[in-house]
Amino acid sequence: MKLEQLSHLTAIVEHRSLRAAARRLGVPQPALTRSIRALEKELGATLFLREASGMVLTEAGRRFHVRASAIVHEAQRARDELAQHSGEASGNVVVGLSIMPHVGMLPHVLEPFRARYPHVRLQLIEGLFPDIESQLREGILDFYLGAAPREAPAPGLVVQHLFDNTRAVVCRKNHPLGRSRSLKSLGDAQWATTAVDYNAEEDLARVFAALGLPSPEVLLQARTAMSLMVALAHSDLLAMLPVQWGEFPLTKDALQLIPVREPLPAPPIVCIRRPDLPLTPAAEHFLDLLLRHQPQEARGKRAAA
Repeated sequence: MKLEQLSHLTAIVEHRSLRAAARRLGVPQPALTRSIRALEKELGATLFLREASGMVLTEAGRRFHVRASAIVHEAQRARDELAQHSGEASGNVVVGLSIMPHVGMLPHVLEPFRARYPHVRLQLIEGLFPDIESQLREGILDFYLGAAPREAPAPGLVVQHLFDNTRAVVCRKNHPLGRSRSLKSLGDAQWATTAVDYNAEEDLARVFAALGLPSPEVLLQARTAMSLMVALAHSDLLAMLPVQWGEFPLTKDALQLIPVREPLPAPPIVCIRRPDLPLTPAAEHFLDLLLRHQPQEARGKRAAA
């Protein structure tokens, strides 16, 4: 079994076809086919099925791919780590971030990271832990930083609690409900949600139910911050979002917070990573920069403790 064969397998899974994988790897398609057939012969198992939708992993293939992916990505990290320790600032850092770190922490860290590692390619994946857990386990992601999942991850990952957070009701500037002071007065409004876990609408309903209020009407669900920004700025929809949206440069001129009196707790912000292998110097530096730019109130609580 060769590392090259494992790289071929992971490329086919990523691109879902031999042709696309061969083009991405820069190898002839027949050579890629021979590589996979040789791997299947060595393992004594069929790894792929050819279907109309492309190359699909068998059950054996899915099990093997999890470990193969981890090997391929850790081999790349090993190369990156040696290069970075020797002064060659190259390689890749792949990070999953939820919306809160995107708007409250990331703007402060990009410039210093680029100054320290100008040639490291940074890949940012917006999402919540349930969406990217498999990528973290397979070694594709270096770490996840964002809203804590509702249920603790299965063994194999470590969760570091960073700080508790709060939410606010967000709307467009000059919204007719912009001066409201309670959630009750927003009960007839229409809402947009973004995923806090698998069902964000249920999460919003729980906040209202805790105050003895009926569930609000949700008319839009957004998977990305950009979709939510556009929806809120150009409609009368409301959303319950991390309070850091109030100071985000890209939104503070178009959006505003509604100063309701009720506390609106948010999921804690956590860092989740694999504990068995260290981060590369570049990934460690990026994480350190993010941690340095936690909200001021979170830093104050840690200092007081």
